Amino acid sequence: MEREDFLRGLKDSDRKWDFIIIGGGATGLGVAVDAASRGYSTLLLEQSDFAKATSSRSTKLVHGGVRYLQKGDVALVREALRERGYLRKNAPHLVKNQRFIIGNYRWWEKPFYTIGLTLYDLLAGGMSFGRSLPMSRKNVIRSIPQIVQKNLRGGVIYHDGQFDDSRLAVNLMQTAIEHGATVINHAKVMHLLKNQGGQVSGVAARDELDGTEFTAEGSCIINATGIFVDEIIRMDNPAGKPLVRPSQGVHLVVDRSFLGGDDAIMIPKTSDGRVMFGVPWHNRVILGTTDIPVKEFVLEPKALDEEVDFILETAGRFLVKKPKRSDVLCVFAGLRPLAAPKNGGEGAKTKEISRSHKMLVSPSGLVTITGGKWTTYRKMAEETVDTAVRVRKLPIRECRTRNLKIHGYLSNPDRNDRMYIYGSDLREILVMQKENPAYAEKLDAGTDFTVGEVVWAARMEMARTVDDVLARRVRVLYLDAKASVALAPKVASIMAEELGRDKRWEEQQVKEFTELAKTYVLG
Repeated sequence: MEREDFLRGLKDSDRKWDFIIIGGGATGLGVAVDAASRGYSTLLLEQSDFAKATSSRSTKLVHGGVRYLQKGDVALVREALRERGYLRKNAPHLVKNQRFIIGNYRWWEKPFYTIGLTLYDLLAGGMSFGRSLPMSRKNVIRSIPQIVQKNLRGGVIYHDGQFDDSRLAVNLMQTAIEHGATVINHAKVMHLLKNQGGQVSGVAARDELDGTEFTAEGSCIINATGIFVDEIIRMDNPAGKPLVRPSQGVHLVVDRSFLGGDDAIMIPKTSDGRVMFGVPWHNRVILGTTDIPVKEFVLEPKALDEEVDFILETAGRFLVKKPKRSDVLCVFAGLRPLAAPKNGGEGAKTKEISRSHKMLVSPSGLVTITGGKWTTYRKMAEETVDTAVRVRKLPIRECRTRNLKIHGYLSNPDRNDRMYIYGSDLREILVMQKENPAYAEKLDAGTDFTVGEVVWAARMEMARTVDDVLARRVRVLYLDAKASVALAPKVASIMAEELGRDKRWEEQQVKEFTELAKTYVLG
C-alpha cells in the first residue's frame, strides 16, 4: 500500500488504534513490528523519512560493544550479543559476519586482548560469530596490507556483525506493514491529545508534503523519537525536565584501498580513550567515530573540524596510506540521545555514559523509550510494548519478533553483487527491469545505480524526496557525496514521473538536495 493510501484511510477513518508510535527510527520501527506482529492495531508517524536522523548515521556495526566490556558492563554486552545473533538470523541479507583485527605493537597486547575477547565470545554463547584468536605478524599484514608495520608484533582477530542501517529501517517498515501496521513518513506530530482525565489519548499531526492536518486516537502512545524525545515530553508536560542530552559522533568515508582487504581494523584506545574502527562497507571504508557533547538536537548535524582532524590523525597513525581531507568521499555526523545528568550539570563525559536504554511512563500514560543502539532495537521494542500493554491494560499477547523473518530475508545473498541489500526483493527488481529495459539503464555513466532502483524506492519503499532515495535507499550520499549531487537531477526527473510531480517540484528537490549534500563534503 502506498503512503498516500494510508493517509487517505487515516483521514477518512475515526478508528481507535491500540498503538500510535511517534518516530520512525530503529526503535520506533521496532516497536511497530513488535506490536503489529502481536496483532495490535498499529500506527507509526515519522516527521521526516525513516531513519533520517541517528539511525542512518551509525558505524554500520551489529555488535556487543567491546568497549562496554572494558568498562565492566557485562549485562549490556551479553544482551547485545544475544540480540546480534537474532538480527543476523532474521535479516541475513543485511547482517554479515565481519572479521576485526587489533594490531599489537607492545608485548602485552596480544595476551591481554586475546583473553578479553575470549570472554566476549563466551558471553555470546551459542550465538558466537567465531572464535577470537591471536594472529602472527605475517597474517595481520596479509589481512590488512595497509597496516603500519613498524614495531608490529602480531594481532588478535575477533568477529562481530556489519550491516546497512537505513536499509534495515526500510525493511522493518515493510515488515510492519506486512503484519497490518499503518506506517507513514513525512508526517509530523504537532501535539498530543488528552481525555478528560488528563490521559494521553491520541495525536494531532501534519502531512509535511502537502500541509494537511489530521488527528488519530489510540490507547498506547509511544514516544520513540530518539534525539527528539524531549520535544514530545514537553508536549505532554511543558515543565518536564530534559531526559536526554546530545552527543555527536562523526564518520569519514574513504576508498577501500586505505585498508587494502576485506577485514576491519579496531583501534582499542585512541588519545581520548575511545575505540576507533575502520570498517569495509559497500566497497568503501568507514572511519570513526567521535563522541563530543553538543548543544542542540537537529535533523542534519554537521561535523566539526576538530572531529575530522581527530579521525584523520588517529587513522594515519595506524595506516601506511594516511587519509587526508581530500581523500574523504563523505563526512557524516549523527547525534546520540544520552541520559541527561540528574544534577543539571555537565556530569560524566559522554563516552562514559552508559548506552543502555531507558524507559519512562509519564502520569498521563505516555510511554517514552530512548537510548540503546541498533543492535538491541528488538529487545527495546519488546520491553516497550510489554510496558505499554501493562500500563493501558490491553489484552496480553506474547512477543513474536525473536524468530520473525524481516522483509527481504534471504539466507545466502551474493555479496559480490552490489544489489544484495535488496535480499529477496532483488528478483522482483530484475523482473521489472527486464519488462522495461529503460529501468535497467544506469543513472549516469559514472555509477552502477539504475533507473529501476529509483522507481522501486518510490513505489515499494515509500521514498518521496530525492534525499530519501540518495541518502537512505541507495546510499550514494554516504558513499560519495559529490557523485550524489551529479545524480540528483536524474533522480528528481524519475521521481517526478513516478509520483506525478511537476517541473517546479523537480527543480526544488534538486536545489534542496544539493544544499544538503554540500554539508557531507569536506571543504
